[in-house]
Amino acid sequence: MENLVWVIYDIVNDKTRTKVAKACKNKGLYRVQKSAFLGTLNRNQIDELKIMCEDIINAEEDSVYIFPMCVDDFKKVKLLGQAFDKKLVSAELLEKFF
Repeated sequence: MENLVWVIYDIVNDKTRTKVAKACKNKGLYRVQKSAFLGTLNRNQIDELKIMCEDIINAEEDSVYIFPMCVDDFKKVKLLGQAFDKKLVSAELLEKFF
C-alpha cells in the first residue's frame, strides 16, 4: 500500500543537500520547493529512503523530515501564498496531487 509522503529537509552542506535531493528523486518523489519533495511511496520505500538519508546527512547539523500521510489527511492540507515553486512544479503535477 502506498502512502503520500512529504520529505522536507534543512541541510547545511551543498553536496549533502544534493545527495538527499537525488535520493528523493530516485524514489520517484517530486520536488515542490527547493527543500521539499512530495510523492507516493510504500512502507519499504519509506524505510529505504530513511536509511539512505541517515547515511548521507550529518546528524549533528542537518535535519530530514519524512511525513507519510493518508489520502484523507492529505486532502485537508491548506496551501497558502506561493505554496509551490513555479519553476519546479508543473500544472500536471499539481493536478496529480491537488
